[in-house]
Amino acid sequence: MTGFFDEQGFIDEAIAMIQESIPAPGKAIIACSGGVDSMVTATLASKAIGDRLLAIYVDSGLMRKGETDEVEAMMKNMGINYKVAHAADEYFDALKGVEDPEGKRKVIGEKFIRVFERHAREFGATYLLQGTIAPDWIESGDGVRDTIKSHHNVGGLPKDMNMTLVEPLRDLYKDEVRQVARKLGVEASERQPFPGPALAIRCLGEVTPEKVEIVREACFIVEDEIMKAVGNGEAVRPWQYFAVLLPSKSVGVQGDRRAYGYTVAIRAVDSIDGMTATFSKLPLEVLNRISVRITDTMKSQVNRVVYDITSKPPATIEWE
Repeated sequence: MTGFFDEQGFIDEAIAMIQESIPAPGKAIIACSGGVDSMVTATLASKAIGDRLLAIYVDSGLMRKGETDEVEAMMKNMGINYKVAHAADEYFDALKGVEDPEGKRKVIGEKFIRVFERHAREFGATYLLQGTIAPDWIESGDGVRDTIKSHHNVGGLPKDMNMTLVEPLRDLYKDEVRQVARKLGVEASERQPFPGPALAIRCLGEVTPEKVEIVREACFIVEDEIMKAVGNGEAVRPWQYFAVLLPSKSVGVQGDRRAYGYTVAIRAVDSIDGMTATFSKLPLEVLNRISVRITDTMKSQVNRVVYDITSKPPATIEWE
């Protein structure tokens, strides 16, 4: 983005907007994933309406390794009123047989709302806060723009949702959200983006617990090895970096025996606001360490690792 952005001015306006949109004694819940968008929204809302806000982190079974504990610690440190909703079985049941990316997003979007509605009733909330930012609604399309992909918090929302939606970050881009996060002292300010549908859209084809476990471990290895390389001065930290599990299998070799396993794709990109991106030119030695570690760790499941060298456009950052 270009031009001057007044973080404190935005914070003051956002708090006033939330207070006006959710007048006392109204209560609200927020879908809090632990990413910078939702954490900034939760922090602003907590300042605006205090304990009339309940932040709900949904453990969908689709999150990254250690994510639930990490997010819970962040919300505790920020003093936000929160609750963890465990709903993995619900999500996997709802995703059975669904292979189409748009279908996954809509299933997950509806499931999120249904989980939130249950907890909203218990809390007595009639408002739903979301960390929706400009790229979310731009890519989700409308009557004028084409739908690139339905973000679960926009195009994936069910039409019969019975809560009033409040989106204080709607006109911001990712770099501006990070500026606000730094001003607020939010721990997630430098956290790399993570999609709302989580690992479901990094697991191409039907989503199963077994496949999610594979891509969860692969994502952990990618993140860990890249951060080690950054710490050692071997690489510059990309804007976003992760693994994708492809739905097809290929022939490989383990020792002197034939193996038949999945392919994992590594994705790392550089961007400012997420609207465009270029693939990161990671050193070959770093990519080699990632490949060896993935195939050694999951010998019976993965036998091939590839690197995605496509920019956005023509690709999107996530594969689905």
